[in-house]
Amino acid sequence: MSFRSTPVEACGICGFDGAMSLPAPPPVTRPDLCPLGLDGVLVRFAQQFDGAANRAALNLAAHLTADPLPGQTEVASALVSVAVRFDRGAVTRAEVITALRARLARPAETTPPRSRRLWQIPAAFGGTHGPQLVELSHRMGRSETALRDEICAAPLQVLALGFAPGQPYLGLLPEVWDLPRQSALTPQVPAGAIVTAIRQLVLFANASPTGWRWLARTAFRPFQPHGAVPLPLAAGDALRFVPVTQAELTALLAANDPMGGARMEVTQ
Repeated sequence: MSFRSTPVEACGICGFDGAMSLPAPPPVTRPDLCPLGLDGVLVRFAQQFDGAANRAALNLAAHLTADPLPGQTEVASALVSVAVRFDRGAVTRAEVITALRARLARPAETTPPRSRRLWQIPAAFGGTHGPQLVELSHRMGRSETALRDEICAAPLQVLALGFAPGQPYLGLLPEVWDLPRQSALTPQVPAGAIVTAIRQLVLFANASPTGWRWLARTAFRPFQPHGAVPLPLAAGDALRFVPVTQAELTALLAANDPMGGARMEVTQ
């Protein structure tokens, strides 16, 4: 299984649930470097979700991707950690850990890359494409329009990909969105559903049951197995949802284009 399809926290390795409540304790001053399987090392910046730890993980993954370690075969970030796989015939785990400690000591490794990708993705909120928005509106004492506008104005970032191939965890919403999971599962939401809990949003790659609230839907597919780039989104990407009508989203779905009207630009 590729680390890119299932971040470490999302699959429960090291006992961490990627959707823990906020706020969380600050990240450890010095990250833990843990063995991961036969050919991996996990660089863990915190035990629970934290914004600074997430940025540290994204930055390290970006630098390791641009400038790989000797023997490195794969790198992927999760919410607060980075998984590094290596060729056991080329290097030992001890050598990889030594090289990682040296890289972590370099100030440049904590500096994010200058260029950044910004995605704008059409989404329809409420109605048949987001039936639990009305319930959340009553719970929060705000109109559906106000909730939609706040989500669409939020400067979201892809915090990690996980649970399913290419599926993004997005955040963070304002503190008023620090909501618990539902007490019961929604039997199924469709591919493209946007769900929320504890200040995060998830854009579902596949139809799935969920304990998170279904507020909206897009025609964009985070996993495009037959496309030139099967996983269009990457951890660290910026993202905004662009509101469209129910009819416009239905037309985008009918077009059967996996990009679903999404646009991407590179910013500085």
